[in-house]
Amino acid sequence: MRLAMILDLTLMAEPVRFFFFSREEPRMHVHVAHTGGEAKFWLEPQIELAMNHRLSDKQLNEASSLVQDHFEEIARAWRSYF
Repeated sequence: MRLAMILDLTLMAEPVRFFFFSREEPRMHVHVAHTGGEAKFWLEPQIELAMNHRLSDKQLNEASSLVQDHFEEIARAWRSYF
């Protein structure tokens, strides 16, 4: 299983990584790793939380905002990768 890193941001001293795996489901989505946890967001038909593993409400809200803010970049990377 290959990992595709698509964006690495550092905000307020906490790094946030956006990535997806090459052998996961075909529906467009992105994983967001934050300090101490990870979330997965569906990107179609709309941006929606698919899974949260140990992110605080604050981290989850930040991750959701970042996915929305960087949607075009993430979708471009997905289409390019797959």
